[in-house]
Amino acid sequence: MNIIFMGTPEFAVECLDVLVKSNHNIIAVVTSEDKPAGRGKKIKISEIKKYSIKNKLKILQPRNLKDFDFINKIKLLNPDIFIVVAFRMLPKILWEIPKKGTINLHASLLPNLRGAAPIHWAIINGLKETGVSTFYINENIDCGEIIEQKKVSILENENTGELYNKLKKIGALTILSTLEKINKKGFKSIKQKESTEYLKAPKLNRENTKIDWGKPLNEVHNFIRGLNPYPSAWTSINENKKILKIYKSRKYSAFINKKHKPGTIIMSKNTLLITTGSGMIEVLELKMEGKKMMTNIEFNNGFKSLNNTNLS
Repeated sequence: MNIIFMGTPEFAVECLDVLVKSNHNIIAVVTSEDKPAGRGKKIKISEIKKYSIKNKLKILQPRNLKDFDFINKIKLLNPDIFIVVAFRMLPKILWEIPKKGTINLHASLLPNLRGAAPIHWAIINGLKETGVSTFYINENIDCGEIIEQKKVSILENENTGELYNKLKKIGALTILSTLEKINKKGFKSIKQKESTEYLKAPKLNRENTKIDWGKPLNEVHNFIRGLNPYPSAWTSINENKKILKIYKSRKYSAFINKKHKPGTIIMSKNTLLITTGSGMIEVLELKMEGKKMMTNIEFNNGFKSLNNTNLS
């Protein structure tokens, strides 16, 4: 099939690479505009653009997806299908162009975890399994008819970075099998079920990435690993309101120390503990605002004065 691929981040590169190496034809790649980033405002290009340049693919970077000239360019390319992986919401005037429809890959078992951050929220919610879904795009975000789904187990201490790497590989293979499936005679997609019981996966921000130490031990641990490596779970030190980012933890003890309220730092020579609403968590990797990443032992050696300090 003649495919137009749409994507931006590294997660989408694996999918594009599998398609380039297949017997399908990538007639164009649509990705985000180049943007200035960092202190020096150096122009940053997307991971998909880097891959496309290297593999001599036609690149389109529209500012406005409804732009008349852009829509005409797409129509003239006469695509059989669009494949969308980690890109922007498409307007109807665009997604209805291909004769075989527009397919999206989403990193969850839809309709569970619709939204911008499904991998993070799968771990934050303590799920034992998640997966990927391919579906036809329609007017509502992540609500189109399902084509194919593949399940993946989530290990007890697995973090978002580790799960991300598993899902991008499985997602790429699912894209290929999806294309085979829709070409088979008699194939029918499946309507998504609607229920208020399904989990959501909203965009991550400063408010919803802050640790609530009053929550149970399991929930705090899942929250930390669900935000590792990015954007990271954070807390603040009451004394000076300095930000402390916590990257890695493990469940230490379900014992509740009634002398210390939730969020109290307890140091010993080789352990850094923080009390939660139902026990203590051991912090293994963390970063103080303005400092480099540290192990628990390095933190204990450098910040002994914070022993018994409360976090908020």
